[in-house]
Amino acid sequence: MQQFQYFTPTKVVFGKDTESQVGKLVREQKAKKVLIHYGGGSAKRSGLLDRVEASLKAEGISYVTLGGAVPNPRLSKVYEGIELGKKEGVDFILAVGGGSAIDSAKGIGYGLCYEGDVWDFYLKKCLPQACVPLGVVLTMAATGSEMSDSSVITNEEGWLKRSTKSDLGRPKFAILNPELTYTLPEYQTMCGCVDIMMHTMERYFSHEKDTELVDAIAEGLLRTMIHNAKILLTDPCNYEARSEVMWAGSLSHNGLTGCGRTGDWACHQLEHELGGMFDVAHGAGLAAVWGSWARYVYQEDVSRFVQFAVHVMGVKENPEKPEETALAGIEALEEFFRSIHMPVSISEMGENLTEEQIGELAYKCSFMDTRTIGGFRKLDREDMAKIYRMAR
Repeated sequence: MQQFQYFTPTKVVFGKDTESQVGKLVREQKAKKVLIHYGGGSAKRSGLLDRVEASLKAEGISYVTLGGAVPNPRLSKVYEGIELGKKEGVDFILAVGGGSAIDSAKGIGYGLCYEGDVWDFYLKKCLPQACVPLGVVLTMAATGSEMSDSSVITNEEGWLKRSTKSDLGRPKFAILNPELTYTLPEYQTMCGCVDIMMHTMERYFSHEKDTELVDAIAEGLLRTMIHNAKILLTDPCNYEARSEVMWAGSLSHNGLTGCGRTGDWACHQLEHELGGMFDVAHGAGLAAVWGSWARYVYQEDVSRFVQFAVHVMGVKENPEKPEETALAGIEALEEFFRSIHMPVSISEMGENLTEEQIGELAYKCSFMDTRTIGGFRKLDREDMAKIYRMAR
C-alpha cells in the first residue's frame, strides 16, 4: 500500500426532509449573500427551490438565483455565474441539483476569486488558490461531486470537456435526502448508478498490492450498487435502495476507495471526449466504452480482473484458465449494464463513429498528442483510437 492523505471535510446531513436545515447550515458558514445555482425546472416544479429559499429566509440570509445548469455543464454558465456573483457580492454558493450544478458551482467559486479566466484551471495552466465556499442540496446520486475535489466543465468553443481538482472546492456541507431522487427518470437513475460504479472501478483497477481493506470496501460498494440498481428498475421510490445508492455515490468519489493506490481513469478520459463531441450522458458513455477498455488492457494484470470477476460479479473461478475467468467477469458486467438498460457500445447511444471522428476523439483525448492516459496501462493516442474503434 502506498502512502496517502485522506481529506474529507464535507459535513453530510443525510435523511428525509433534511433540506429544511439548509438555512441553519449556511448560517454556520457565516454567509451573508448566497448564490443558489440549480439546473432545470424540476427544482421549481417539485417545490424544492421554494423550501430552500424559505429556509434561507427563516435565517435572515439574502440570496440570488441562477438556473440553467445542464448535463456536461457549460463554461458559458460558469462565466454567467461569476458575473452575477461579483455584481451581487456573493460570499457563498449553494448548488441545488446533481453533479452538473455542483461542478458548475465549483467553477463559479474559483472564478469569483481569480482575476484571470477560470478556464485556465481546467487547461491546467495554473491551480486554484481560493474558492468561494459552497454547499449542496443533492437531487441526483451519480458524480459524487458533493464530497469530491473535482469539477468537470465543457467549453462550447471546440467542445472540450476538461476537469480541475482542488480541495478548495470541496463543499462545506452536503444535504442528502434520498426522497429528492424519486422523480428522476429511469435513464438518469441508471446513468448515475454506472457513474458511481465507475468512480470505484477507476480506483480499483490498479497494480498496487496489499490493499485488502480498500479492495473489500470497493467490492462491497460495487455489489451494493448492482443489487440496488436492479431494485430501482421496478421500484423507483424504494427509500432504502435510494439511500444505499445515494450514500454509495458520495463514498465512491471522496477518495475512500482509492486510499493507498494509484487509479486508472482512462475510461473517464475517453468518455469526456464523447461527452464533448456528442453531449451524451456521462454514465451511458462510461458504460459504452468500459468493456472495450477492459478487453484492451486486462492482460496487464489478469489476476486483478479475476479478482473482480469472482468478488464482484460472482463468476466461478477457473484456476486452470485465469484469462477465461477474467473475460467472463467483463462479460458479466456488460450483461449487468444491459439489464439496467445501459449501452455497451457507442452505436447503442445512437452515434455511429466515422474514422475521422475517431481520429478527432483520440487527438483531443491525448491533449493534441501531448499526453498519455491510464494508470493500469499507459495509453497513447493510437491506443485511444483503437479503443474507440472497438467500442463503436
